[in-house]
Amino acid sequence: MTFGVLQFPGSCDERDALAACERVAEARLVWHEETDLAGIDAVVVPGGFSYGDYLRAGAIARFSPAMEAVAAFAAGGGPVLGICNGFQVLCEAGLLPGALLPNEELRFLCRQVELGYEGTDSPWASELSDGDALSIPVKHMSGRYFAPDDVLDELESSGRVAFRYAEGQNPNGSARDIAGVTNESGNVLGLMPHPEHAVDPLTGSADGLKLFSSVASLLAAA
Repeated sequence: MTFGVLQFPGSCDERDALAACERVAEARLVWHEETDLAGIDAVVVPGGFSYGDYLRAGAIARFSPAMEAVAAFAAGGGPVLGICNGFQVLCEAGLLPGALLPNEELRFLCRQVELGYEGTDSPWASELSDGDALSIPVKHMSGRYFAPDDVLDELESSGRVAFRYAEGQNPNGSARDIAGVTNESGNVLGLMPHPEHAVDPLTGSADGLKLFSSVASLLAAA
């Protein structure tokens, strides 16, 4: 299988995401002007500051030609992972509900956090079990997940809250400690922490690699 990792002007984590994907499968960069995802089996929308985060995070990247292709790919059931700024882009594009607002303390933060997996049905978590704990870093200025209470209630009741920050680990004030959510079908996952920075024990944790190996092993067996 082959991962496609989007690359926007201003993104800064696409190379790390590419390297993480290459640990488990083939992977290539997809420039923001590309519209052909032929040969791509899973898409990663990486972190960074796409288009300099002008207007607001992810607001311009949402209109890139590549995102039109990603939207069609996702509608066809293709696995899509949005990391940090990629999560913001997916929310701006309407592929995921809610929004990512400035952190409560209005500061950029970078730290290791603990996440709990909620057992949602997603190809990005096929190797995880409900209740699994992951140690993954965060680094963002606008990572506070928000949605109206009725949307949050629906996300929880339908099992679409994929990851939550462990008790006392919520770094940004996200509603109900939410760190990651999926779309209705489960094939699109948005995650604020950076799993691509937790793929080698030398960095302090290899827990993030489980997301990439999950989708790779699932598609390889299909």
